[in-house]
Amino acid sequence: MALWTMIIRKMANNKWLQLNLWIGLTVCVALFSSMPLYSEAILQRTLQKELQSVQLQDGVYPGYVRIVTTVSRAEMDEKSIEAIKRADRFVQSIPDRAGLESLSFYQQRFTQRMKVYGADATDQEKQSQKAAGSIKSLSGLEKRVRLIDGAMPVVRADGIYEALVTQKFLIATKRDLGEELIAEAPDKTKFRVIPVGIMETNPSSDPYLPFLTSEDSDGFIIPFDQFESDFILGGKTKLASLDWRLALQYEHLSIDTIDAFVKADKDIRRYFRGRIGVDEVNIPAASTVEAYQGKQEKLDVMMLSLYSPVMLMLAFYLYMAANLIIERQKTEISVLRSRGASRLQIMTAYTFENLILGVSALAVGPFLGILFTKVLGASNGFLEFVDRSALEVSLNSSAYTVSAVAVAAAVALILIPAFMATRVSIVSHKQQNARLNKLSFWHKTGLDFILVGLAVYLLYNFNKRQEDLQRLGLDSDAFQLDPLLFLMPSLFALGGGLLLLRVYPWFIRLVYVAGRRWWSPALYNTLVQISRSSGQYQTIKLFLIMTVATGLFSANAARTINDNMESKIQYAIGADMAIMTRWESDARPSTYMSTSTPQGQSDTTSSSSNRVQYIEPPFQPFEELEGIEASAKVFKKENARFVTPASGASGSTALFGIDTMDFGRTAWMKDGLLEHPINGYLNLLAPNTKAVLISRSIAEKTKARPGDTIALSWDGLDQAQFVVYGIIDYWPSWNPLPTGAGNNSKEVMPNLIVGHLGTIQNRLAAEPYEVWLKLKDGVASQSVYDQLAEKRLRIIGLQDATQQLIQSKNDPFRLAINGVMTLGFVISMLISFFGFLLFWVLTLSGRTLQYGVLRAMGIPFGQIIGMLVSEQLLTSGAAVVLGVIIGNTISELFVPLFEISFATKDQVPPFEMIQQLSDYLQLYSIIGLTLTLGLLILGYRLSRIRIAQALKLGEE
Repeated sequence: MALWTMIIRKMANNKWLQLNLWIGLTVCVALFSSMPLYSEAILQRTLQKELQSVQLQDGVYPGYVRIVTTVSRAEMDEKSIEAIKRADRFVQSIPDRAGLESLSFYQQRFTQRMKVYGADATDQEKQSQKAAGSIKSLSGLEKRVRLIDGAMPVVRADGIYEALVTQKFLIATKRDLGEELIAEAPDKTKFRVIPVGIMETNPSSDPYLPFLTSEDSDGFIIPFDQFESDFILGGKTKLASLDWRLALQYEHLSIDTIDAFVKADKDIRRYFRGRIGVDEVNIPAASTVEAYQGKQEKLDVMMLSLYSPVMLMLAFYLYMAANLIIERQKTEISVLRSRGASRLQIMTAYTFENLILGVSALAVGPFLGILFTKVLGASNGFLEFVDRSALEVSLNSSAYTVSAVAVAAAVALILIPAFMATRVSIVSHKQQNARLNKLSFWHKTGLDFILVGLAVYLLYNFNKRQEDLQRLGLDSDAFQLDPLLFLMPSLFALGGGLLLLRVYPWFIRLVYVAGRRWWSPALYNTLVQISRSSGQYQTIKLFLIMTVATGLFSANAARTINDNMESKIQYAIGADMAIMTRWESDARPSTYMSTSTPQGQSDTTSSSSNRVQYIEPPFQPFEELEGIEASAKVFKKENARFVTPASGASGSTALFGIDTMDFGRTAWMKDGLLEHPINGYLNLLAPNTKAVLISRSIAEKTKARPGDTIALSWDGLDQAQFVVYGIIDYWPSWNPLPTGAGNNSKEVMPNLIVGHLGTIQNRLAAEPYEVWLKLKDGVASQSVYDQLAEKRLRIIGLQDATQQLIQSKNDPFRLAINGVMTLGFVISMLISFFGFLLFWVLTLSGRTLQYGVLRAMGIPFGQIIGMLVSEQLLTSGAAVVLGVIIGNTISELFVPLFEISFATKDQVPPFEMIQQLSDYLQLYSIIGLTLTLGLLILGYRLSRIRIAQALKLGEE
């Protein structure tokens, strides 16, 4: 009891210090708990959205399951009957296997197809009759169909089957309801059937799994039990197929049950493979769900890597706060040791004290983690948030497990200073307080050189692998990503900070020596204080260095990833929208529809007489669309041919036809890709209708230069002469990267020629072109879609950069990158402020006597404030400058690592590091505000020092 009393009293005496430590522990718990919470919540939301898109694209319920199998046996023996019964039982177990509730279920049985004719038909009518169908059954028949006419079938004892038919089939039989029909099997077995009702789908019976009579409109449907007794158990004729259909409640499919769903899918396919006959399993959502296997683990690893800088900051904060607390209590600890208390007893007291803080942080932290998770879900970029639907987050065992591990590790970390302090006696404690410029542990062990060397080695190793990847033309998935690569910036920042802090005391001494004859007393005192107590400031300086460096890295990395992904999408499309319309032509439908070109162009034959002639649709409706800033016609021919008369070289090329003015107003092009602005090339083309631009690949192959002649054509056309006016490396929507590399295949460089659309149409041929649109700011894509539908324009292809950008921003991994970097930066700034304030308030309190003596000596209060400001500039200010240097360095070295997030084969424009001035201004503003507030608070506390009380303390 005495121990608990001592712990509570000690915590109460240091309540503000304990509060700072508790805040650090709580944020630590929140961060760690947000990792599993976020990965599960964002993947759950993305999975549900992708499943819903299955319904939009394929027109089927996402939980739809259909199993169809033929029946290979000609006769229904005991073995076949038992196989069908086992299959029925297996299908009934599918919901439990998949871990989902069954919303709807029905099954169908089919006999072999039979010839159908009237019972009173003549021989001639029997030969001319074309009607055919099977006898079939449907479970839940009464609720799944609706009668148009007649009545529901019943089982009769006279051997005649009553059945339901569709209107289409009844017309094909040339009979009316109630008239007897004969269904004759291939083996001449005959069945007497009377249609008693005409049926259609009952739309209100089942919203998830409606029975569609249009799917199989031929044949007779008899009661299910009658079919089972006569054709399954009775074996009156050969069965053709069995059909089971289920609708599972996909909304309850979670990340945790993905494995069960995938396993159920594999079990179904394995079970029906050849067991009864030829099987067909259709589960539209299977591929979508299977793609999520392992995604959570990958996302957790990536988030852990991205969180590493802020976790390192938290570790520093916790260690610094614990160390400051222990520094204030070292005298108390040394007195306890001198009075007989063992190290174990002292450590037990501190362990219980920190466990109290840890347990309370564990109680609050996960709920703060929920808030962090929602912040991650709302991120749209670095320090950018949008009003996106909130993530559905709920605490689970994983979050508490991770949080408990984090608390245990944090408590162990903050006990280290206490453990070190228990070895200090009163004498050694006084000796340590006398001078604080001894080398720290990490400088003695050379940890700074080790960390920098390790980071440089990992960077070198990564660059070598990246070079091999590009040389072989492989995709970025060709090697397994090592998560340690994302830790390199943190390692380098930590090592670089320690390395600069090793040098910085020498810089202070140099400043001191250089101007000691001229320094004012206040500045002289500051320089002496810093040089003699350099070890005292190392923690806070390293803390600020890490904050600034990781903040800059986070800003540059997030900006680079976002900009490159958006540039890639916009470049690939070429404008805000690219639309392909259907052109009228004299081509056969098969000819038009068999095209493999992305523009919907038809292939032409080698004979010009057989060439397809197109009729160009009006372009005016596109120009009249509301919300459109500009529009352009862009003709693309992928397999054109070129010949250079000068060298005789020839080859295949992509041919673009444009109207220079419209294209310049509409197209999107990133600056710096061409030697000159794109409008300069368009102005170069404009005066001469025969002018063309050629890609550098053609120029290098044919040695063509501006002014040379080049002939163009494609299948079925005569050549037309053009003049080269310029050489280009990139062009909107054209990929200049080589294809066919790797796997012993020869690398092929793509070619491009850009000319005037009107000249190409007049001298070669008029074929379908794309319509590019540039939207006005703030115009939604939906408004354009609505206008296109209203004008009834025949659209056969549409690419929307805005929608692709939205889809890209909603990607779980990109959300994690933006959210974690934003959240990490904000948390780092807050922790930096609290850490900065905590350190300097305690430092100021410890030097009360010194400031009192200085005031008693006659130094004005303004000069003491000047001492404080100069001390801040030479410590905290210098740390910020060093942090900026290291932050820019790690950005230059390590931001290019994020190129692995992009496929190397289609990364156009080339990956480029982006630095935006606004990010630097935001960072400097936050840091400046932190330092200013800290200085104001310190100045206020300094003004409250009572000089007489401070001098009285010196009488000890």
